[in-house]
Amino acid sequence: MPVEVLSWLRPKDGQIFLDCTVGYCGHAEKILEASAPDGIVVGIDRDILAVEAGTRLLERFGNRAILVRGHFVDLKRHLSDRGIHLVHGVLFDLGVSSPQIDVPGRGFSFQAEGPLDMRMDQSAGATAADIVNRTEEVDLANMIYEFGEERYSRRIARAIVRARSIRPLETTRDLVSVIEAAVPGHYRRGRIHCATRTFQALRIAVNQELDHLEPALRDAADVLAPGGRLCVISFHSLEDRIVKHTFRALAAQAEQGFEILTKRPQLPADEEMHRNSRSRSAKLRVLQRVTKEGHA
Repeated sequence: MPVEVLSWLRPKDGQIFLDCTVGYCGHAEKILEASAPDGIVVGIDRDILAVEAGTRLLERFGNRAILVRGHFVDLKRHLSDRGIHLVHGVLFDLGVSSPQIDVPGRGFSFQAEGPLDMRMDQSAGATAADIVNRTEEVDLANMIYEFGEERYSRRIARAIVRARSIRPLETTRDLVSVIEAAVPGHYRRGRIHCATRTFQALRIAVNQELDHLEPALRDAADVLAPGGRLCVISFHSLEDRIVKHTFRALAAQAEQGFEILTKRPQLPADEEMHRNSRSRSAKLRVLQRVTKEGHA
């Protein structure tokens, strides 16, 4: 949703923006172009491959583009380390990026054979294989139900435990085969692939995506200058619920000086959804810090 993001952030020359999930820098590039000649974007991402690719893409902007490998939960530290304490806009584009999905070796996609990894930061932490091969059945079922909202979570967890007792599940294809055998035929032939929700649950668990979202949103709101805007794009109901409730809580405290600009989440334009099917589930919410007088 680059057009929508730019229309809400309203970049101007000399302003500073924070992209908390900079990824492969599609949004960052647009913001830098719109805030020329002196606007700055600080971009954070856990994925070293994304940071390296983004550095090459944004090379032409020189020191106007500051890319940091790190986690958005540490956004205040990343800004203060660079002498920045207030910004004019913040963006979170949550979830996994298309380049990550499209590389089989990352293990995010159930449509391609690859290792069961799913880590956004491949230098640390447990992989999806670690989780499916070591987690107790009841905990596995609860995780798939809670993070994937999967109705057949117990069946799938039981099938995983049974399969791993024979040999460890090591690849995406291993896991997809177990899921396909575990669910009813009508579900296996449904409009949405039967492995979608389980893969989502594992990705969220591996990357602890929901654990740090609310505190990071609060910190992002806290570093907004008067008139600054916080834009969040989410891709599933669990994320969107956290964003909605956090925004409401911030706006409800009059002394905090925030207002919600999107009464309902903004959806992608029909043309974008037609061009990029992955954008269909995107929802954009916007929060603004107002001045003490109550005006932007």
